[in-house]
Parts: sequence; structure tokens; C-alpha cells
Amino acid sequence: MLDLRFVRENPEIVKQNIRNKFQDAKLPLVDEVLELDKKARQTKQEADSLRAERNKISKKIGGLMAKGLREEAEELKRQVTADSDRLAVLEEEETVLNEKVRKIMMTIPNIIDPSVPIGKDDSENVEVQRYGEPVVPDFEVPYHTDIMERFDGIDLDSARKVSGNGFYYLMGDIARLHSAVISYARDFMIDRGFTYCIPPFMIRSDVVTGVMSFAEMDAMMYKIEGEDLYLIGTSEHSMIGKFIDTILQEEKLPYTLTSYSPCFRKEKGAHGLEERGVYRIHQFEKQEMIVVCRPEESPVWFDKLWQNTVDLFRSMDIPVRTLECCSGDLADLKVKSIDVEAWSPRQKKYFEVGSCSNLGDAQARRLKIRVTGENGKYFAHTLNNTVVAPPRMLIAFLENNLQADGSVKIPEALRPYMGGKDKIVPQV
Repeated sequence: MLDLRFVRENPEIVKQNIRNKFQDAKLPLVDEVLELDKKARQTKQEADSLRAERNKISKKIGGLMAKGLREEAEELKRQVTADSDRLAVLEEEETVLNEKVRKIMMTIPNIIDPSVPIGKDDSENVEVQRYGEPVVPDFEVPYHTDIMERFDGIDLDSARKVSGNGFYYLMGDIARLHSAVISYARDFMIDRGFTYCIPPFMIRSDVVTGVMSFAEMDAMMYKIEGEDLYLIGTSEHSMIGKFIDTILQEEKLPYTLTSYSPCFRKEKGAHGLEERGVYRIHQFEKQEMIVVCRPEESPVWFDKLWQNTVDLFRSMDIPVRTLECCSGDLADLKVKSIDVEAWSPRQKKYFEVGSCSNLGDAQARRLKIRVTGENGKYFAHTLNNTVVAPPRMLIAFLENNLQADGSVKIPEALRPYMGGKDKIVPQV
């Protein structure tokens, strides 16, 4: 959410930012919110004047009563009553106006970083760099569920009967591999100085609206019926929420946390969830990283965060590339974002396995995450990035480590988490 003062002083910058994000339907909101804000401030000014006048009159009434001038005092009392009635109207009007302003401000997109490429959607994202050599083996790479089924490692039919499409049972070596990757990612981030955390898997609505846009909330979040609770779509939600309505000491920044959680997503708009795949699903597990820092430090942390993911995947012999997200592909709260994509030998192309985002002070402003330092108070900057999110990551792992005989090589970094195995062998 933008600073309202910034919008007042820079309406054309805000409008151009909306154009850059190809959200022209939101352009009228800028003038609308400025007009509502003007009315709200005028209403407040009139209310403040009435309060001040009421205080003066109250003192006069006391003086008149002390002098025995009851009639004059009663006349002033009638004026106080009339002013009180008008003040009640103004206070109600001010509340309504401020709420309208807040709702509009929650929908006006954050100002994107000048380095962000301008484009309408993800088809115009820009490749930044490739890491590792993409390889297409001289044998056929099966579909990922076919690979898993050879290890008796997945049961989608049973999951469909129990829960519907978008769910799965992982079993045996595949399930162990899934857990091994999560454990390895946890230790990888701890070794890089991040504090490990297991957060709540449900959050209240004020946290939800603090960490994401209304459009994202509607598309992603599962609501707990009858309670003010939502299942998290990523642990970033509860990890950033950890700092809600706090004043942080500047000398303690940055906070660098890595968290494990299950994630739950409606995947609204995902037309026809794959019946045989685990690429787009309603439930998965993830290792996440978040940073809360000073504004001037967030660009540096942004580069550190996505590099962590690149390094993790390369340590498991998976080629990856980074993509700079264009303006039209950025969610409204994001200042800048980079996707990490892994190589798929079967598809002979890259696909997304993680996303790193700098949200500036947008989440901090909504959640009131403030910092106090030698130059006073200010809003922190928040960043988040996927460390690893199996089972999607398993697709890349299995395809890139599949051998001609059907076995799957276990990279050296992962062997301690797989009981020392250097490969897993199909069961069927």
C-alpha cells in the first residue's frame, strides 16, 4: 500500500505506474481517492474546530454559572448541544470517508522498481542468466508421474477418491526423497545464517489482507468456515505476519528467517487441474525464506535471496535460469520479482520452481511493521523467496537425475538425508 501523502504529491507518477502495469481500469481510482481524502481532511478540520470551540464554550459556561448568569449559561449550553450533534455527524462522515480511502488505497498498485521491464504478462518476462548446462539425454524421459509410479511412489487414484483432483499420496523412496529435499533445504538455509522457524499454518484475515492483494486472496486462500482463519498459501504469510503491529529496533535488523510449512491453494483460474500430475496442486510443502530489513538494504537482500535458490538447485545437479518478471506480471504489492526456473529434459524447456520478491514497505505499511532508529521511525522493507517447493521440485529432480536404466542418481549433497544412498532403483 502506498503512502497517501505520496499519492497526493505525485498523482501523475502513480497513474503512470498503473499504466506500466497495464491496469488502466484503475486510473480513475487515483482522482477518486484524492477527492475522498480531501473531503475527509476537510471534515476532520471542521470537527477539530468544533471540538476546540466546544472546549472554549464549556469554560465560559463555568464562568457564567459562577457569576450567577444562568440565562446566558443556558444559551451557551444549547449551542454546545447543537455543536455536539453536528460533531457526531462529522465524526461518522470522517469514519466512512477514511474507510473508503483505505479500501481504494489497498487496490492501487505499489510503485515498481525502475529496473523492472515493461510488459503485459509473463510471456514478456526477461531471461537474466542461466546456471548449468541443460542436457537432453539420449533416452526417453517419461512423464514425471510415470517415473514415480515405477518406484511405486505415487498414488493419485486413491487421493482422488479421498480428496479429489489436485491431491496425491507419495510413498516409499519418492516420499523419502521429498522429505530429504525439504530437510536439506532447511539445513542449507541455516548454514547461510537464517533462523529456522515452523509458523502457524492458519492466519487471521487482518494478516491475509496485510500480506497480499484482494485478487490474490480470492484466487488462493481457503477460508475456515465459521472462524476468522485462513489456511496459508505459503509460510511467507504467517512469517511476515509474525511482525504485525510491532516497533523493531534498528540495530537488530535484518531479521532473516527460513520456514517450513504445508501450503494450501485453491488455484482458482487454473483451468482443469492435471489428473496425473503434481505440478499444480491444492496441497504441497515448502521451505521459504523471508527478510525484514532497512529500506536501503532490500536491493542487496533481494539478490542474495534468489541466489540462494540457484545455489541450492545447482548443488543437486539441476540446471536453472533466472527470469526478471515484467511489470504486468507483478502482483500489486511487489516492487520487483525474479523467478527461478528449472530445466525439464522431457519438455526441453524451463519451468518455474521458485519466485523471489521485494515488496518494499507495502506489507509493512499494511501490517504496521515499524522500525525505530537514530533518525526516527519508518516502515521496514520485506522480502520473500522460495527455497524449494516439492513435489514440483521433484519433477525437475527426477528428470535431471534419471539414468538410462531407470534408476535415479542421488547427488552427493542429498545422500546424508537418504541414508547414504547414491541412487534409488525402480520397484516395477
